[in-house]
Order: sequence, then structure tokens, then C-alpha cells
Amino acid sequence: MRLNVLLLLVCVTTGWLLWAEPQQRHALNYLQANFDESAIRRYHAWRQLIDQQQSQPALEQLEAVNRFFNLFQFVDDSVLWGQEDYWATPIEFIGMGAGDCEDFSIAKYFTLLEMGFDIQKLRLVYVKAVQLNQFHMVLAYYETPTAVPLILDNLDGAIKPASQRPDLIPVFSFNGQQLWLNRQRGRAEAVGSPERLPQWVELLQRYAHPQQRKGK
Repeated sequence: MRLNVLLLLVCVTTGWLLWAEPQQRHALNYLQANFDESAIRRYHAWRQLIDQQQSQPALEQLEAVNRFFNLFQFVDDSVLWGQEDYWATPIEFIGMGAGDCEDFSIAKYFTLLEMGFDIQKLRLVYVKAVQLNQFHMVLAYYETPTAVPLILDNLDGAIKPASQRPDLIPVFSFNGQQLWLNRQRGRAEAVGSPERLPQWVELLQRYAHPQQRKGK
């Protein structure tokens, strides 16, 4: 199992868990076995989104992906999965048509990677949402390493620079390559591998093996 996890992490650091035809078949089988026809339609709409947007400008791709997933319903993990903190794969999220903030952000992250985005430009960011007084996750896109990132969020559907989101205080961020800790607003320190996040490692295992995903 340890070797499998390491191989998954190697795949992710190169940019994408290459989703070949067998994985897509497993995903459809999973959805057909656990969900109704609406889940199948969402899956095909997702694949169509990826195919149609791959050649478009980056900002248009960001907007299309953000808009697509923000149509899904927000539901707490305790209601949806019967546990306090469950990070769903994009396929589980599509199956349910609902999820919490981690699920929205993770689905956007993997979709953009499949569209060809550079992994170094994407980070999943765990923040404190000031107005809600609770923790929250968003996706950040960095045009350059030193650029102010654009924020993709399910709370505010408009993609905005982080400088225009004073309601979000970053805590830590990560992608398939690195984990960063925000010591203070605007400054992030690399602190190691995302393998330190057990939810992330478990998610990668389920995403690489669709038949292991949870159903209803």
C-alpha cells in the first residue's frame, strides 16, 4: 500500500493522474451502480466541458470550470457522507451533485489539471472565512509565481484577485507537489509534501481506483 501511495504522489507531482479509458469506464460503472440518471448526465457534461475548453484562453477556462461546479448544491459532510470531514473525489462529487467547500475546490483543481494547466499555478487554499467565522477551502490560480492569485470560490461566484477577498484569511495551501503554511497574510512558507495530509492521500487512492469510491 505504501508503494502505491508513493506512485500516486509521483503521478500527481507531474501534473495529473492520467485518467485513461479504463478509469473512465470504472467511473461510469460506479455512477450507474450508485446513482440515478442525473449523475450520468452530470458526468457527461463534465467530460464535454473538459473537451470543449482545453483550447480556450486560461481565464475563460477558469470561468467555465468555476461556473460549472458552482451549480452544485452545498451540503455538509455529516449529512452527505455521515462523517465529519470527507474529501470527495470529483467523481463522488459529480455523483452526489453536492458537497462541501473542499469538494468544490478539489473538483475544480483536478478538472483544470486535465485541461492542461501547469500544476505549479494551482493551489488548494485552506482559509478562514471571516464573515462566516469558520474554515473554508478555495482554489487559487497563480499566473506567475509572484502574481496575486485569482480565487475560485463557491461562496462568491465571481473570480477575483486574492487582494479583493479580505474576507478570506489563508491558513495553509497545497497542490500535488508541495504544502505551504501561511505564517501571516501574503507570506507562505514551504513546509514539506502534501503526503502529510491524510485526507489528500486517501482521496488520491480513490481517484486512481474508481471502484473503491463511496456510494450513497
